[in-house]
Amino acid sequence: MDQLAALLDGPRARGAFLLRSILDPPWSLRIQDEAPLSVVTQVRGESWITFDDAEPVRVQAGQVAVVRGPEPYTVADDPATAPQIVIHPGQRCTTVDGESLYQSMDLGVRTWGNDRDGETVLLTGTYTMEGEVSRRLLDALPRLIVQPGGPLTTLMSAEIVKDEPGQEAVLDRLLDLLLIAVLRAHFAANEAPGWYRAMSDPVVGKAMRLLHNDPARPWTVASLAAEVGVSRASLARRFTELVGEPPMAFLTDWRLALAADLLREPGATIGSVARKVGYGSPFALSAAFKRVRGVSPQQHRAGAAP
Repeated sequence: MDQLAALLDGPRARGAFLLRSILDPPWSLRIQDEAPLSVVTQVRGESWITFDDAEPVRVQAGQVAVVRGPEPYTVADDPATAPQIVIHPGQRCTTVDGESLYQSMDLGVRTWGNDRDGETVLLTGTYTMEGEVSRRLLDALPRLIVQPGGPLTTLMSAEIVKDEPGQEAVLDRLLDLLLIAVLRAHFAANEAPGWYRAMSDPVVGKAMRLLHNDPARPWTVASLAAEVGVSRASLARRFTELVGEPPMAFLTDWRLALAADLLREPGATIGSVARKVGYGSPFALSAAFKRVRGVSPQQHRAGAAP
């Protein structure tokens, strides 16, 4: 498992908010849903995305925009169009004055807008909870990425309007694939973070894959160094140099990210999660979780409950 896949394979979309919007100008959406990450696919027409303190960015048909929250931003047919619609936390949609628009703009299965034949079509997929996308990954991203979408956008367009058994799971996985494709293209064309570049290092890359694939193993720097065939000191120095933190700090972050995701699974106990991510007892996991994340596992699970 490589680094980018690992960051999206454990924490990932689970019942993500997905919507097709059909809009005819003039239109302007004020997005203040506080979501950690959204993926906006421009199927038809064009849009402008504007943060309050930055110049507008144009998104053309066939392109995909990845927007990192939680700052508010505006998506509009033209930067000069004043917001008419506000998207609140929980994807609640109102006029600027607070009047609900859920019923009046409903156009069918996962479809919403002001004109069924509108010239602009957008597909929006939103990761609504932190933990679905790794904090390490979020911290490495700019607020806005715009890249060509490729064939996945066509597949997403076809699937988002279907109402079939298992469709939610299909759309979650398509959203993950589209996000990965956009991030690969972005990192290939721009300065990638150290942990991403470290994937290609024959020693550190192998060590990272071992940690990702077997987090429950009682790793030490010495045992990890033995697996990759270098000295303990050499691994510790090179890992810290390339990744930006020591191997065991990296492992702790990965274990707790997985634990945060697993705690949301139905029927999961703190003890079962602890065993899966390499902690010897529920107490050990709870102590590490509280120390790093500031809340107990129980509080984390309660905060994620619908």
